[in-house]
Order: sequence, then C-alpha cells, then structure tokens
Amino acid sequence: MEVVVQRDNVNRALSQLKRMMAREGILKEVKIRRFYEKPSIRSKRKRRDAERRRRKEMRKSQQQRRF
Repeated sequence: MEVVVQRDNVNRALSQLKRMMAREGILKEVKIRRFYEKPSIRSKRKRRDAERRRRKEMRKSQQQRRF
C-alpha cells in the first residue's frame, strides 16, 4: 500500500492510509493475529463471521425488494 504525501500534509496522508487499511481488512487481521488462536476457536469465529455476512446480505436483498 502506498500513500503520497502532498504539500507536507502528513496527517491527511496518515488518515488516508488508515482508511485504505480498514477497507482492505488489514487492521482486523492484525487484531485477530495478535495472539495465538486455537484451531477450534478459529473455525468457530470463521463460521460466526460467515453467518454475519450471510445475514447482512439477506437484509440488503430484502431492502432492495421493498423499493
């Protein structure tokens, strides 16, 4: 990832970098990998995350049908 600093505006470049990292999911990944996660816990987390994504997608599709 690369961010160009223009006119010595480091704060803006830093916030842009943070936004890009959040969008890519890097910050979430770093938080998860900070400590060792047992394989059984990892699979439970992945299942839970998949279920959340599925529910979110269902909510979005139902909202689109209303309009």
